[in-house]
Amino acid sequence: MISQAKAKAAPAKASKAFNEVELEAMRAKNEEEKAARKGKNSREQGEKDLLAAIAGMKEPDRSLAERIHAIVTAAAPELMPKTWYGMPAYAKNDKVVCFFQSGQKFKTRYATFGFNEAANLDDGNMWPSAFALLKLGAAEEKRITALVKQAVS
Repeated sequence: MISQAKAKAAPAKASKAFNEVELEAMRAKNEEEKAARKGKNSREQGEKDLLAAIAGMKEPDRSLAERIHAIVTAAAPELMPKTWYGMPAYAKNDKVVCFFQSGQKFKTRYATFGFNEAANLDDGNMWPSAFALLKLGAAEEKRITALVKQAVS
């Protein structure tokens, strides 16, 4: 039997609330916040970080992210490219409007293109805020373009 003193002194087991990929995303977010506080959040640096994040992705997510980047920058050139939790994102007034999330990195069946509350997409009491992406054809590109333009309006 363990005495109460020994029981109190025994280290607690570490929680496994987050997996390694989630921890990596949180570390990336922490680094992004540090850079922002140091004033290192220029458009050039944001573009560089975003393109590096895309380059680190595996196919088919890399091609999807490259195409999303082209669509978003053409539809809303006023959005600032950056990374958000290590993933490509686009901000207005320092608030992320939309983002791409790799499905492969997070071991999900599909990549995601999503919008945050800064996006002007409100439509009644309920509206979609994220979309699963498997492939991008002309119809999907047209819809994303329209949503991004609406989001920044």
